[in-house]
Amino acid sequence: MHDPDSGDWPHTDDPRSNRSGAPSIGVVISRRALLAGLAAGAVVPLLRPAAAGAAGFPPVPAGVDGQDHVAAGHRRQVLLRWGDPLFDDAPAFAVDRQTAAAQARQFGYNCDYVAYFPLPAGSRSGEHGLLVVNHEYAIPALMFPGVAPGREATQALGPAEAAVEMAALGASVVEVRRAAGRWSVVPGRYTRRITATTPMALSGPAAGHPRLRTTADPEGRTVAGTFANCAGGETPWGTVLTAEENFHAFFGGAPGDDPASKRYGLDGRGWYSWWRHDPRFDLAKEPNEPNRFGWIVEFDPYDPTSVPVKRTALGRFKHEGATCAVSHDGRIALYQGDDERFEYVYKFVTARARTPGDRAADRDLLDAGTLYVARFHPDGRLEWLPLVHGRGPLTAENGFPDQATVVIEARRAADRLEATPMDRPEDVAVSATTGRVYVAMTNNSRRTAAQVDAANPRADNRHGHVIEIIPPMAGDGVDHAATEARWELFLVAGRPAVDPGTAYGRGSGPEDWLSCPDNLEFDPAGRLWIATDSGLAAGAADGLYLAVAEGAERGRVRRLFRAPVGAEVTGPAFTPDGRALFVSVQHPGASRGSSFERPSTRWPDFADGVPPRPSVVAITRDDGGPVGG
Repeated sequence: MHDPDSGDWPHTDDPRSNRSGAPSIGVVISRRALLAGLAAGAVVPLLRPAAAGAAGFPPVPAGVDGQDHVAAGHRRQVLLRWGDPLFDDAPAFAVDRQTAAAQARQFGYNCDYVAYFPLPAGSRSGEHGLLVVNHEYAIPALMFPGVAPGREATQALGPAEAAVEMAALGASVVEVRRAAGRWSVVPGRYTRRITATTPMALSGPAAGHPRLRTTADPEGRTVAGTFANCAGGETPWGTVLTAEENFHAFFGGAPGDDPASKRYGLDGRGWYSWWRHDPRFDLAKEPNEPNRFGWIVEFDPYDPTSVPVKRTALGRFKHEGATCAVSHDGRIALYQGDDERFEYVYKFVTARARTPGDRAADRDLLDAGTLYVARFHPDGRLEWLPLVHGRGPLTAENGFPDQATVVIEARRAADRLEATPMDRPEDVAVSATTGRVYVAMTNNSRRTAAQVDAANPRADNRHGHVIEIIPPMAGDGVDHAATEARWELFLVAGRPAVDPGTAYGRGSGPEDWLSCPDNLEFDPAGRLWIATDSGLAAGAADGLYLAVAEGAERGRVRRLFRAPVGAEVTGPAFTPDGRALFVSVQHPGASRGSSFERPSTRWPDFADGVPPRPSVVAITRDDGGPVGG
């Protein structure tokens, strides 16, 4: 998820990894005035008539320093830090005495996606609940004393450090409670750490396939762990969906001849030292092990004994998130982005409707259905193309002998269908009030002028944009299962009057701009929030923004929270009453060249010898009202 140009994270954003022959689809969409403005480098307001509401707080100014900042009228509390004990028997954080056993009982590193599940289950409680937090990747130069930044030093780490890294990734489930306006962690029966070694099941069409079989799992139905967990989602039946993104970085050694290797960046170099100490991460010894990653993992946060399940029907790629929407007929549509330059937007539609109130009936709902990939037409039409074995070019003659191969090689299947290559499609949010779908395109500085198209309207797109998808209506609801929809540009990010082509809503002020939209979330009042991952691309720290989704000011943004230097803001999640907002501050201090001894900030502890610690922050309003006014 982190900006690949920041130097601390191994995105494989090589445009050659996608060899799709999909043609450019032009520069004309239904909003001709907008695109004419983009072509001219103008700042164009996005217009749509309806009632509107501006944000009820003064924006935090753009800037960058070692602190975090929240809008006036609000307060923030650092709730969970890397290394905080989660269990009664967990040791205190000791940065000079880290062990895998200790880390497995402590809050993990680089927190990303956050979800709030009320207690008791099914209630609307905003005072007591569970936080589920993803832990995406490790930065050894900021975690361990004496480690230099960069791949070479990271790969030279020993088995003890590698084991700590494995224990620091995955997810945390933490019970939290609010009293007297403050949140606290409650060690209890729900607490759980999921790591790179937690046993998991494989389900769906790829389970048991020969390409998922390994020495440790000759049947191809169980796998150890999850990692590279970026964004995620929640199902209507109360389970978590955690997304495996840049899994390629954790494998090394001589790559085999698996046909999917190049499309997923498995070049044998890796980024971590895991493959030097554990044979399952060595491509030469276990060439099928990477095929067991890059999936959506489902687990029950209310049951710490439940076995997480990798749902292979949802496709294998570098998942940013998994956002559920209930269609008019009760079926579930699950929207997904593949976070790499020139990759695709996907949707999965379940074969049958859910059974409200019956969790057992919905337990395996995501194992059967149809996976689609998006083609954005220049006239504003969106076509969902089915990734189904035997349909169109997805045949044995073209290297797809079965549906398992289609989902294992979802990227190559999408190439064959000539889906639209996008500018790093990341998180997706669906409005519960309008049914409209919002997809963040974070950036793509490698798109050339010849590759510009209607859905990706800028070359050298360093600041990204957000696309709005409008599914058709059916009966009394929204047809999220439909194979066609409409689409529009919601906003085009960057600094007004500085970056050509920026487009925001009417009434935008000098601080009402953002760069590199990443995570998206709707609050209980139906308002859209955008978290950014710019890596200082616009010369300012990342933040969290309230975006006007409807009305005359549609597309206007306002900054509520600003992260410390080096950090991105991720995983916004609200309590059901909207009076608390949880955000992750990921990789604080991870500026280029930062190290344990000399970080660009020591946020949030600011203590000598204590490195910056990725943390979850709780934001509330001073008067106890809904966050954001």
